[in-house]
Amino acid sequence: MEVGIRDIVSGIAITSLIFAISVYMPIIGFICSLFIPLPTLFYRSKLGRRTGAIIPIITIMVMITVLGGISIDILFFVELLLLGFVLSELIELDLSIEKTMLYACGSVIFVGIAGLLFYSNLSDKGIYAFVAEYISKNLKLTLEIYENMGVSQNSIHMISNSLENIKYVLIRIIPALVVASTFFVSWTNLLVAKPILKSRGLFYPSFGSLKTWKAPEFLIWVIIGCGLLLLVPEKTFKIIGLNGLLIMLTVYFFQGIAIVSFYFEKKRFPRMLKVFLYSLIALQQAVLLVIIGLGLFDMWLNFRKLEPSPDKPEK
Repeated sequence: MEVGIRDIVSGIAITSLIFAISVYMPIIGFICSLFIPLPTLFYRSKLGRRTGAIIPIITIMVMITVLGGISIDILFFVELLLLGFVLSELIELDLSIEKTMLYACGSVIFVGIAGLLFYSNLSDKGIYAFVAEYISKNLKLTLEIYENMGVSQNSIHMISNSLENIKYVLIRIIPALVVASTFFVSWTNLLVAKPILKSRGLFYPSFGSLKTWKAPEFLIWVIIGCGLLLLVPEKTFKIIGLNGLLIMLTVYFFQGIAIVSFYFEKKRFPRMLKVFLYSLIALQQAVLLVIIGLGLFDMWLNFRKLEPSPDKPEK
């Protein structure tokens, strides 16, 4: 019992610390916020469903106290905590990596939409107005951060003049951004959770080598369809096509990273060199596009020279 209480206190403390860094240290905090699901995932796996649920519940209370009430930021952090809990639940079911990702992201996004609808009703605002206001607030905050970082006045002025255009685009690609970011956070936490859970003797599914992972072949037709929608004059179809394309490119980014990881291991790159190259991928948009291209064209070029595997029964 004492060990359980100690674990609960540790889980709350670790999660609250990551939350505090995410709120009060914007640049480093953005990276830290990606790992908010991790303590919940770990302690849910270690302590079980009922005891493990205590950690996110109390952490939410701490968050509400710190931020002075319920807000859309609280909703964002609650979604991250829920993601960690759902991932742990799905890990116990021993599903395939595709099903684990899809079920986790789908359930979290569904709850998020329901929460957003509820909160917008409480605020007596439509969802569009609510989201537009939130994006405007964060764009202004980002501009202030750039100013504090010493970005030149010419650049600040140029960004300031483009805020309305940026807001217009962001509002319309929010569905893709939400899905893509949820996929990415799920993928990151599953990768990081593997050595942590195994080192503590906790169950982790045998997803197989993710370095040989490939997206289902039929998804290429989804990309082609989204591309065709961009050519349709009607704006609604263009927006649907753009959102679908961004989501698909995220999927092929995962395949591209799998290719990169495959060759890092094959060529036995030193750990520090791998850390540098992964950081370069994260920070440089041009390199990011190359990784997506690798994943996309791997369907035809088979960069890893993988042999077609016989069909296996799905988990």
